[in-house]
Formats: sequence, C-alpha cells, structure tokens
Amino acid sequence: MKIIKETIKYRDQLTNAFVFMPEHSNENEAVVTSSMAIFTHGYTADKGSIINWPIRLAEVGVTCILFDLPGHYLGNFSEVEDFDYFKNHAHELFFQAFLKLKERFLIEYPLNEHFFDADHLRLILGGHSLGAMLSLKALMLSEFEIYEKRAICVGLGMAPIDVVHLFDTPFYKSTLRIREQFVSKALSSENVFPWVKEEKKILDVANQHIHLITGVDDLVVGEDGMERFAESLRLKNNTVSIEKPVKLPHHEPQLAAAHVKKYLKKINWL
Repeated sequence: MKIIKETIKYRDQLTNAFVFMPEHSNENEAVVTSSMAIFTHGYTADKGSIINWPIRLAEVGVTCILFDLPGHYLGNFSEVEDFDYFKNHAHELFFQAFLKLKERFLIEYPLNEHFFDADHLRLILGGHSLGAMLSLKALMLSEFEIYEKRAICVGLGMAPIDVVHLFDTPFYKSTLRIREQFVSKALSSENVFPWVKEEKKILDVANQHIHLITGVDDLVVGEDGMERFAESLRLKNNTVSIEKPVKLPHHEPQLAAAHVKKYLKKINWL
C-alpha cells in the first residue's frame, strides 16, 4: 500500500494524519473497494495506537485516513486553547479528514471518481474511546447525510453504576498525572471526563448503524458498560450490534484490528 503524510486544519493550526492507499494491480487499475474509512484515537494517545486498523483494511482495498486529535502531543504539538470549542467542533475533523482522503484518492485513482457518488460510497467512521465517541457525533454531520455509513466504536460504554470507577482509583489517578502531560492543559481529565460521561447520555445520534467492540478485560468500560450504552443508542432508533472479545484491554486498542475487519467482511463491505 502507499502511505501518505497529510495535515488537517484545526482553527489556526494543523493536526497530523496518514492516508492509506491500496495498491494498484498489474493492469494499473486500482484494486480498491467503494468502502472508505476515517479513524481517530483515544484520550492522551495518538494515531500510532490504532495504526494497524487502516493497514489491515488497506490490504483488502479500503482507502483509509487516520488522524491525530488536536492537543495530543504524542501525535502533534498543536494546542487546544478553548475546551468549549473542542467539545462542540472536534467531531467535525472527520469531515475535514474525509476531504483530504477524497483529494488524495482522486490524485491516485482519477478514473474512480464515481466512488464518491452518493449511491456508491460506503463510509466507515470510527475510533477508540474518545475517538469513538467523536465518530458517533460525526455520523450526524449534514455533510455525510447523503452517504451510506457505519460507525465502529472500540472501548466505549456507559460508566459503571454504584461502584468505584477505575478513573477514581488512586492508581489510575497517579498514572493520569503523567498521561495528562501529553495533552493540552485545556484537555485535562477534569474537563474531559465529565464531558464524555455526560455526552454519552445526551448524544444526538439517531437512525444510524453502529457496531460496538469492547473487550471482556476492558476495565475502563466495565462489565456491562457496552451493553448499557448499546441500549441507550437503540432508544433513538439506531441499529446497534455488539462484539465482546475475550482479550481487548482498554490500553491495547490495536488488538481490535481483526475485529474491525471481521465486522466489515460480515456486512459485505470488503
């Protein structure tokens, strides 16, 4: 495959991305499908944490773009100065990423412009944890309204009820004091965690197809967090499927690559 370095605009700054282009065949025709994917990572992480997702998909013909969230220093040194703006607009980066993917695709495969027709393109939006939640918000962008699309969300669920959550344990808090230094001050856990918790309750996502993947050993999501989140999404007429691998801890989202690919194969998008 061909991997291309790109940047996406966020306010007056840039955030980094990779575009993954499938190979050409011997006849110089693109071995590509009409499925395309946009992914991003979780809180305090970077695109490297899930880089094998687009690699596995590009190997079977899916053009992908994987971008870094602003203010996440492991991926880039952009800053988030205004948390309210991030809350309200970070999910729009999925559309900016889509425009970059389309631009690069048409440079490589100009004869396949029809792939972006509304009745042809099959669009995958997804991510891990915070990135997964943003992908759900991106499903409702008006710019994506004409396309057939699905969200694939890894490591996302409702917080446990009436128990001490992992986020509240002394060990996790001590670890977080280190991890928070990899993100902008505006993206402190005191800002991000309450917002994410509340946002999952009030998500304005309806009439969409969503696939949730969370490991049995994911201590952040908890024992039934994915299932309860799935039920809340179904209340808004979303079609939600779930998958619960035995081994997929929250801090190893790269292990979800095979499950992402398996799901897309199951729905005949590969």
